[in-house]
Amino acid sequence: MSFVDLFLASSIAGELLERTADTPRVLNAVQLSLAPAFLLVGIGSIMNVMMQRLIWLAGRIERLCANSESKDPAFISRLPFEVEIAWLTRRRRLVRIAIKFATAAAVVISLVIALLFVSAYVHMRMGTLVAALWVITVGLLITALLHFLRETLLAADSPGDTPGD
Repeated sequence: MSFVDLFLASSIAGELLERTADTPRVLNAVQLSLAPAFLLVGIGSIMNVMMQRLIWLAGRIERLCANSESKDPAFISRLPFEVEIAWLTRRRRLVRIAIKFATAAAVVISLVIALLFVSAYVHMRMGTLVAALWVITVGLLITALLHFLRETLLAADSPGDTPGD
């Protein structure tokens, strides 16, 4: 490495260090990333509820399959085996799709947070990109919640219910 290369490398490193040492820029980046960070926490909480539902559904399907031949009244379902398995499988599919969309929303909002920090140090206009990613995040989250709503409505209308209930 020549002296010129070292000088250029040190000036780039020095400039980067100078930009990142600026407290107001760091403060601004942290303030800008608070709303997306709270959204990320909210998405995580929603995903926790979805995962608990998925775990319950998988456990119920396992128990039904394991006890399908049982004569013990505690293990006998009030519905025909095939009907309940099909109903639980549809519910599980909806929850899995909801989790996929919520995970995608979490990834995109994480990119927003990263871009907000980078924009504090790099002099590029990223506002349009950040706004587009924010809208994509909200769209993914709405899609996840709609799938979860469909599963919840399906759960509320169990196949054994009569129309008058």
